[in-house]
Amino acid sequence: MQNDKKDIRALSKEQLRDFFKAQGDQAFRGNQVYEWLWGKGAHQFDDMTNLSKNTRQMLEENFVINHIHVDQMQRSEDGTVKNALRLHDGLIVESVLIPTDTRTTACVSSQVGCSLDCNFCATARLKRMRNLNPDEIYDQVVSIDKESRLYHGRPLSNIVFMGMGEPLMNYNNVLSAIEMITSEEGLGMSPKRITVSTSGISKMIKKMADDGVKFKLAVSLHSAVEEIRNQIMPFTKNFPLTDLRQALEYWYQKTKSKVTYEYVVWKGINDDQKSIDALVKFCKYVPCKVNLIEYNPIDDGMFQQADESAINAYIRALEKHDIVAKVRRSRGKDIDAACGQLANKEA
Repeated sequence: MQNDKKDIRALSKEQLRDFFKAQGDQAFRGNQVYEWLWGKGAHQFDDMTNLSKNTRQMLEENFVINHIHVDQMQRSEDGTVKNALRLHDGLIVESVLIPTDTRTTACVSSQVGCSLDCNFCATARLKRMRNLNPDEIYDQVVSIDKESRLYHGRPLSNIVFMGMGEPLMNYNNVLSAIEMITSEEGLGMSPKRITVSTSGISKMIKKMADDGVKFKLAVSLHSAVEEIRNQIMPFTKNFPLTDLRQALEYWYQKTKSKVTYEYVVWKGINDDQKSIDALVKFCKYVPCKVNLIEYNPIDDGMFQQADESAINAYIRALEKHDIVAKVRRSRGKDIDAACGQLANKEA
C-alpha cells in the first residue's frame, strides 16, 4: 500500500546516499535524487530522467513524494492570487501571492488550522489539525514562485509566514523549510527576504535568537495594553507583555535585527489615546517599525475597522517619536485572501 511507504523528502542527502549504497548502487545517485526533489521540484519518480528505468521503479516501490496539489486558485481584481492547497492526507491549507509594482510576496501557512485563539482571525476558528511538514511549506513557495513568473514575469521576491497557523508552534519544521528555501540546493533565496510572524510566543523568540536565524521577525501585537491584548488574543495570558518585551530585547541584543509590529486598530477596542500611548512606549524598547493593518471583517460584529482619524492619530504619535509607521492596505479582500481571512471556506 502506498500509505506504508516513506515520504522520500523526509530523508537527508546523506540518508539518500546511504540508501543507494545499501542497494548496491553508487552513493552519488542520492545526490541526483536530492537535486530532483528540491532543486527541480520533481513530483514523481518518472520525472527523474537521468536515472535508469530500473532505478526509478525501485524508488517507486520504496517511497512516495507527498507533494501538494493546487486544489483551487482564485485571482483577485488587484492581482492577488489565493491557492487552496490539498495535502497528501486530504487536508487543505491556503497560501497567497501578493503582487506590488516592485515585488511579489508569498504568504505561506505553517499549520493546518491554528494553535491559537485570536478572536479577530478566521483561521483561529479552525482547530489545529496538524503541523505542516518542511516539504509542504517548501511546496507552497515553489507553487507561488511559478505563479509569480507566469502572471507577473518575475520570480518571487519575498516570503512572509503570515498564513494559517502560528509558525513558532511548528518551529523545527518551519526552520527546516527555510533552510531548504535559502539553500543553493533549494531555491537559493536570501533569508533577509523572509519574515516570520508570531503572535508573541516569548520563549520561542529567545530560541530563534539563540539559534542565530538570519530572517526577519514580525510580531502581531495589536495592543500594548495587557487587558486589551488578553481580551482579543486570550492565549497571551500565558505570554504577558513583560515577557514579550524581554524576549524582544534579547532578540535585538543577539541579532541586531529590527522588529516589525503588525497592528490592527479597531473601533471601540484600541482606538483611544491610552492605546496609542502604550504602543509608543512599547516601541521604545527595541528598534522597530509599525505596520498599521487595515482590518478585514470575518462576519463578526465585535470587530470593526477604526475610523481614519484614529489611524492618523497613531501615525502622528509614532512619527513624533521617530518610530517608522506605515498603513498597510489589504489586498485580495474580494477573494478572502487578506490578513485574518484564510479559513478554508471551500474545504
